[in-house]
Amino acid sequence: MHKVSIRSKLTPDQVFTIPNILSFFRLLLIPLIVFLYVGKELYGWTLVVLIISLVTDIIDGLVARKLNMVTDFGKFIDPVADKLTQLAVLFCLVTRFPLMWIPISIMLLKEILQFALRFVVFRYTGEVHSAEWHGKVATFLIYVMMSLHVIWYGITDVVSTLTITITSLSMLLSCVLYTISSAVIIINIKRRKKDKEQLNN
Repeated sequence: MHKVSIRSKLTPDQVFTIPNILSFFRLLLIPLIVFLYVGKELYGWTLVVLIISLVTDIIDGLVARKLNMVTDFGKFIDPVADKLTQLAVLFCLVTRFPLMWIPISIMLLKEILQFALRFVVFRYTGEVHSAEWHGKVATFLIYVMMSLHVIWYGITDVVSTLTITITSLSMLLSCVLYTISSAVIIINIKRRKKDKEQLNN
């Protein structure tokens, strides 16, 4: 089982597609979100830009599938744009809601672990796997939770704690399920490699 070079996936036709350009656009929105929330305390406008980012995310996925523009680079840059946007908003919110450190910590741990697993799978298969259903559910809950805390300045402690708890649990579940699925892929790869070596001997 040969290892795949990352450079082979960074060709112009992999990188410069409409969906990927939309992902780059979402990355450019991150400083604006931070400026509006922390610098200007314009929470309504912060939510508007956050919604634009979310809608852009939905559009780039639809365009990629409808126009057959799904690429391995796109599968990488799309979640990166998502997670950096989410982390930026969460770090903004932690200035007012200390419990936001919980989803922040879980997200950082989850992304480090998933990056390591994705890298191993990519090196052996040359494939970048798209988000699974549990990841999409967790992402949806994250955006709902963040939006509530951005726009509802006087959000009650009960609602705040409940939404943060539910979101954090969904993130933990997604992390566990993704780890299991990635581990299964890696184990199967090693098993096939071992079987092939035994046949050759």
